[in-house]
Amino acid sequence: MKKATIIGAAGFGGAGLIEILTRHPGFLIKQLIEKKDTGIPVSDIFPHLRDACNLTLDSPDNVDFDTDIVFFSTPDRVGMEIIDEYYKKGIPVIDFSGDFRFKNTQEYAVYANNKGIDDKHLAPHLLKESVYGLPEKNRKAIAEAKIVGNPGCFATAMILGMLPVMDEGIIESDTIICDGKTGVSGAGKNSGEANLYPQRHENINAYREGHHQHLVETENIINAKNKTSKKILFIPQVIPMTRGILVTIYADIKEGYDTKKIESLYNDYYKGEPFVTITGRSPGTADVRGSNRCIIKPAVDRRTGKLFVTAAIDNLMKGQSGNAVQAANIMMGFDETTALNMPGSYP
Repeated sequence: MKKATIIGAAGFGGAGLIEILTRHPGFLIKQLIEKKDTGIPVSDIFPHLRDACNLTLDSPDNVDFDTDIVFFSTPDRVGMEIIDEYYKKGIPVIDFSGDFRFKNTQEYAVYANNKGIDDKHLAPHLLKESVYGLPEKNRKAIAEAKIVGNPGCFATAMILGMLPVMDEGIIESDTIICDGKTGVSGAGKNSGEANLYPQRHENINAYREGHHQHLVETENIINAKNKTSKKILFIPQVIPMTRGILVTIYADIKEGYDTKKIESLYNDYYKGEPFVTITGRSPGTADVRGSNRCIIKPAVDRRTGKLFVTAAIDNLMKGQSGNAVQAANIMMGFDETTALNMPGSYP
């Protein structure tokens, strides 16, 4: 039995981790850390966890280092301040923020500036030790990693949607257009005034058009194999829905590819991947709600010859806690699908 610690246990990400780990046969939740609401059971904050997990929330001042893995379900710049302490003790960590998704401070600075936060990295010496935590791309590196940067939710959907055609080298567009829609939970538990019910209900809006923080990691990964320099024009939108991401990708491709050939390429690329499904039907967010799956529909428009790819994930599962546990399974030597191989919730 492996002992797990969750730092930032009272947020959406922490709740998602607890939900998964309480049904995991190989993990025991050792400690829950939170800056506020300490001294009370986590089930007082999340009543749906009562009887499943009644652990008391501990202060960051009372950390127990007797643990096998630590999940940092924390905002940007929290992990970079304290992960070094775990690294020196040889305790592997998975960080949910953007702190360790990059290999150098220049890339981090672009990410931070896009998000409007301080762009000075406080632990630059650890960036070279970190691994980008998307199993479908970095499975072998994750298995040996001590620091894993869990991917961004939008980035996960975009990368999985683009990897087969990018790695095959058949994209001819210099710029790939990505249209993304997300539920309000992507903003986190403290989502701000713009996401209050009266302002979010029956309202949809774009934000950070062309300079979203997930652009850097997405371009890094999709260009990696062939050392290309494709750019992404990404327009994210938030819609009045709790959870889910739907991304549609548009690009020019080489001649000779129709939908049948593209579907075959995607099926071959993701053969054996437990959480990626290729479909000829139009996917929706309800198809993946509560699951760790990514459903992808790749197609070529017969009239224009353009490639379009639609990818759907649950932003709190494959886009966050589910992917983190998938990576943790790999790091700890468990079957990758443990506690995750289940359908979503319907309706």
